Amino acid sequence: MRFSRHRLVGLPPLLLALTVAGCSSADGSATTAVPSPDAAVTELCHELDAALPTELEGQDRTDPEPGSELTAGWGSPAIILRCGVERPPKMIDPKVAEGRDDQAIAGGVDGVEWLQERAADGAFRFTTANRSAYVEVTVPSGRDSTGVLVELAPPIKSAIPPGVAG
Repeated sequence: MRFSRHRLVGLPPLLLALTVAGCSSADGSATTAVPSPDAAVTELCHELDAALPTELEGQDRTDPEPGSELTAGWGSPAIILRCGVERPPKMIDPKVAEGRDDQAIAGGVDGVEWLQERAADGAFRFTTANRSAYVEVTVPSGRDSTGVLVELAPPIKSAIPPGVAG
């Protein structure tokens, strides 16, 4: 995947409650923590949920548990989307903006800017930047994330306007 560099510093800091996305439960279905954004962001997330594809990268939509319009999933192991998450701390880390962090990089795909973070297990977490709500997408290890981000760009652009999430 090719990212263009964007400076993402200067936004007010928020803490991210890191959660595990895409873990398997005993019955094989994906589970994830449901974000709890304010009412305005929740409304944007509901609009995004309605715009999301029923298939992503050839994988059927199979939403994680617990069911929520703030989360979506595709395939197994699941690609997990969570809308209304808090801003990741690395989004304002100068090392990331300057390209000096091997675990995180800022960039854009089809008009949506992302912070890409690599997990120890090889999975990638992408969080939208410069949008009125933060949308997080976790892509399991071994999957190509380029197509995922390309396919999610149109619904994100239509439902989550440019701005600074609060």
